[in-house]
Amino acid sequence: MDSRDSLRHQGMRKRLVEGIRIKGVRDQRVLDAIAKVPRHLFMDSSFIQFAYKDQAFPIGSGQTISQPFTVAFQTQLLDIQPNDKVLEVGTGSGYQAAVLLEMGATVFTIERQRELFLKVQQLLPELGYHPKFFYGDGYKGLPTYGPFDKIIITAGAPALPEDLLQQLRVGGVLVAPIGPSEKQIMCKVTRKAEDEFAKEKHGTFMFVPMLKGTVN
Repeated sequence: MDSRDSLRHQGMRKRLVEGIRIKGVRDQRVLDAIAKVPRHLFMDSSFIQFAYKDQAFPIGSGQTISQPFTVAFQTQLLDIQPNDKVLEVGTGSGYQAAVLLEMGATVFTIERQRELFLKVQQLLPELGYHPKFFYGDGYKGLPTYGPFDKIIITAGAPALPEDLLQQLRVGGVLVAPIGPSEKQIMCKVTRKAEDEFAKEKHGTFMFVPMLKGTVN
C-alpha cells in the first residue's frame, strides 16, 4: 500500500463507492476497482479535500479528472474482462486508466496534451500502474496496435471517430460521450460484423471537448 493512502482515505473511498452504487452502478468489479484506486494521489494537494466527492475537478491544461460516477458508469458499459486489450483516448489524470488496470485490462492510453502526458507517465508507474503510454492525436487512435477489445473515449466527441471504430475488433465495444460541447449522449457501440455496428444511448453527460492534433 502507498504510504500516502491512509485508512482515512480508504474509508472515504468506501463511502464514495456506496454513493456510486446508489446512483446505479451495479458491477461489483467496477466498484471494487474504484475502492482500490487512490484518487487523491491523482489530484493537486490543494484539491485533496475534494478527492472523494463525486464530482469532476480541474487538473490543468484545460482538462478535468472525471467525476467518479462517470468513470464507473463508462467502465461498467465497457464490460471489462481480464486481459481485455483496451484503448483509452484521453489519458488525462490517469485515473480512468488505473481503474481499468485494476480490473485486469491491458491498457493502451493516448494523450494529446504534452504536459499531462509527461506528468501521468511519471505518476502511474509510481503508483504501481503500467499502461502503455502514447503521445498523439486520439482521433487517429493506434492502428498499429489494434484491433482492440474495448475502446473508451474520455472527452466529448462531436461524432463517432471512424478511425476508432475501425480499430475495434468484431464483438468489441466502444464507449464514448458524443455530441456538442455543452452536453453529450453516452453511447455504447458494439461491432457486430466487419461493416455492422449496433449503437445504444445511455443518458446525458458533460465532458470537456475532444480536440484534434497534439499540443507541445
